[in-house]
Amino acid sequence: MSLSDQLTDILNSLGGFGPELWLSVAFCGLLLAELLLLRTNVGVRRRWLAGLSIGSLIVAGIWVAVLPARGFLFTHLLFVDNQAVYFQLIIVLSAVLVLAYEASVNSAADRPVGNRLPVEWYSLVLAMTLGMFLMTLSVNLLSIYLSIELVSICSYLLTALNADRKASEGGIKYLLFGAVSSAVMLYGMSLLYGMTGTLDLTADNFGIGLSQQDAPIATVAMLLTLAGLLFKLAGVPFHVWTPDAYEAAPVPVAAFFSVAPKAAAVLVFLRLVSALPVNGPAGGATITTLQTPLAILALAGILIGNLTALRQTDAKRLLAYSSIAHAGFLLVGVVALNPAGFNAVLFYAGTYLFMSLGAFFLIDLLARSQRSDSLSMDQFAGLGSRQPLLAVALTIIMLALTGLPPTVGFTAKLLSFSALFEAYQRSNDPWLLTLFGLGLLNALISLVYYVRIPFLLFFRPAPTNLAVPASLPRFATGLSVALALITLLLFLRPDLLTNWIAGL
Repeated sequence: MSLSDQLTDILNSLGGFGPELWLSVAFCGLLLAELLLLRTNVGVRRRWLAGLSIGSLIVAGIWVAVLPARGFLFTHLLFVDNQAVYFQLIIVLSAVLVLAYEASVNSAADRPVGNRLPVEWYSLVLAMTLGMFLMTLSVNLLSIYLSIELVSICSYLLTALNADRKASEGGIKYLLFGAVSSAVMLYGMSLLYGMTGTLDLTADNFGIGLSQQDAPIATVAMLLTLAGLLFKLAGVPFHVWTPDAYEAAPVPVAAFFSVAPKAAAVLVFLRLVSALPVNGPAGGATITTLQTPLAILALAGILIGNLTALRQTDAKRLLAYSSIAHAGFLLVGVVALNPAGFNAVLFYAGTYLFMSLGAFFLIDLLARSQRSDSLSMDQFAGLGSRQPLLAVALTIIMLALTGLPPTVGFTAKLLSFSALFEAYQRSNDPWLLTLFGLGLLNALISLVYYVRIPFLLFFRPAPTNLAVPASLPRFATGLSVALALITLLLFLRPDLLTNWIAGL
């Protein structure tokens, strides 16, 4: 392509790159606003920055929803399709909800509860959202790597943003494991480039080149490339950072980590897996060569996440291991390698947004009601009678995370495992049957630790020296309860989401 054609393509691509450009401008504007508001009252500065951040994200979300442009951008570096739009809306919604919750619980300047985040966190959330937007659009190994690194750098900074020892340790561990996964991913990408001669996942040469390689070699290269995505998903074996980072980070940051990076990573995961050819010469790599390794990774994540969560006494660490288990459940749909499985992944990612954020917000509010920064399990004893609305809402969320009716968690797992069983009937792979059986068994095992908090809330007496409950912000309380109600609504009306997904 000549230079003039490249310039023309760049100019034409700007029309489909509007939300990303807007987020870039908003990020720079927010940095400038921080400087301009430096001499103002802290409470006023936080309100302005929170309002500007939420407003910028809402504009980006609306722009994404109404953007008519579809197709390749910047010479096949990026690709805008309906699936990218769907995941971008999940990312924007999670960012808006997290920012709104944080602004509500820390609105009072004299509020003593909670680790108040520095004002720099608003601009970092915008930058991280921009990185995840780019991840959802990336169909080139180079753009995938750069967008993941942008998200990772922002994640490290958000984890270590508070100036205390725990935050510093969590940030350093996150950084070290992130550096290792990035190095492994980059090595895998170099192998894929050497095998195919292209970085473009959508190029014919990519699939043809892989099909001409021995299946074990191509599988190893692909798994190495998926390392960075498993890191963002909190998937095994790149999950070790998760409990320390979640425990060190303030609740809004941990809640954001549990949803948005997973949504962006799972779409890139689907794009990479789908880039493998369906058919090829005997002994060559095809899409089914990844099925067994992915089934093992999914099963390992489910087992490690659930079994380790049984021993946790800190609520944030429990939710961290729950996040690892749910990363495994997310991969169940990918393992199916059929349209039903891919649609199940989209449904699971969309509904997990409400379940995970609801869990973090409600647990945080119950801790705040006792004027405590701690999120240990014992402190929830007897709070069901003192905070009945929050306790009932948290019980609903815990049932949803387990995957029990009448919550949408049941629907999400039903769709995923139905697609997996369909794939097993087609391939007769024993690993798929093992994943099916043990995955369903682990859904029951998870009930033990998910129901532990509701059990403490309603069936354990409160300590005699329990402090007078603190008043909680109405907006944060209403938002958290609404998330629990949405999990019930989507169980009764899953078509609100499935019809949309079917049209992607």
